[in-house]
Amino acid sequence: MQFIRKILVITILLISVSSHAAYILIPMDMNQKNHLKAYGIAYWVLQNDIEVQWLLNYRGGTFMIKNIQLIENECVIRGVSFEIIADVQSTQILREISNPEINMEIVKLEKAPKIAVYSPKEKRPWDDAVTLVLSYAEIPYDVIYDREVINEVLPLYDWLHIHHEDFTGQYGKFYAGSKNQSWYHEYVQSNEKMAESLGFKKVSQLKLTVAKKIRDYTAGGGFLFAMCAATDAFDIALSAEGVDICKAMFDGDPDDPQAQSKIDYNQCFAFKDFILSKNPNEYEYSTIDATKVHGRISPSTDFFKLFEFSAKWDLVPTMLCQNHEQIIKGFMGQTTAFKKQYIKSDILIMGETKSLNSARYIHGEFGKGTWTFYGGHDPEDYRHYVKDPPTDLNLHPNSPGYRLILNNVLFPAAKKKKQKT
Repeated sequence: MQFIRKILVITILLISVSSHAAYILIPMDMNQKNHLKAYGIAYWVLQNDIEVQWLLNYRGGTFMIKNIQLIENECVIRGVSFEIIADVQSTQILREISNPEINMEIVKLEKAPKIAVYSPKEKRPWDDAVTLVLSYAEIPYDVIYDREVINEVLPLYDWLHIHHEDFTGQYGKFYAGSKNQSWYHEYVQSNEKMAESLGFKKVSQLKLTVAKKIRDYTAGGGFLFAMCAATDAFDIALSAEGVDICKAMFDGDPDDPQAQSKIDYNQCFAFKDFILSKNPNEYEYSTIDATKVHGRISPSTDFFKLFEFSAKWDLVPTMLCQNHEQIIKGFMGQTTAFKKQYIKSDILIMGETKSLNSARYIHGEFGKGTWTFYGGHDPEDYRHYVKDPPTDLNLHPNSPGYRLILNNVLFPAAKKKKQKT
């Protein structure tokens, strides 16, 4: 039935295309009244096998689509601003973009990526910015967790987000502040039960195996996106393979006193030379995180700046940085940002707070795939604590911080284009 419905929709769309010569322009500059839902429109169009042209650096990363009445209707329903332009106008726009002196480019989006979010099935006392914005933008996703990853489901997906997760087996380093709370005990017990059911003696061993499968997924051509503590915890777990870095309260036995000297930074995606936090009462994994540095300044002065890249030469970072604002307000997290001295030299920094020597938004390649790490927990809640209510994105439809997440969601839909060297 679903297949038949899709065929009918595509047929109607194609008939509409033949009867209209103009284009729909979905502006992504200050004229757009709902930037976040505009991404959902682009995704919905791709789901119906209609090509979307992403006009990089043109009015904030505007989408251009063949004029179809059903798409117009959908924009109206979702509250997304759009304009109808004639063929001659679209030709003028494309001609302007093609000018080698203009820092713009055209990317064809051809297929809606299949999306997975690595997240526990039971409710935790914190939310996740990615699932919030995917739901708000009406972009479908599947929730998978340890059992599904161990059972090799990752190759079924084009794009994977790692929910707020501790891959080191230290339960998010919540011990000091939450060890007497019921949610923390349930958190520990559910992880221990999962590990045992999958044949692992320790949670840290299960999480390392999951991290390695995510690494292999990326190497095989997957698109990985992580935020907050899932970024550095992922790299730390990979670097500590075969080394016990967990204190007894986390795994029942002492950690390796020589653990620091055994860390293999070559296994990390992004980071190098960091020092582990061995204190179980410290809400921190290592020296990578710049939370304390950002905590010394006022929230009103905490911003990060997106770099401007050459659209024609640096297509990937240009896509990932599309926005209607280049100065983005900061926001805290367990991992707020990354100290630059611990970032590998070949990693691309796309957003930074220069005055604090920290990077917020970084990107790299691994094997045939790519990854993006984004520091902080919630782009529209400066200090989002455990048990705080989720952000209502109806109040933030034009959030530039949330837009960066959605750039990554559409990234796998882009037609492969050989990068210039």
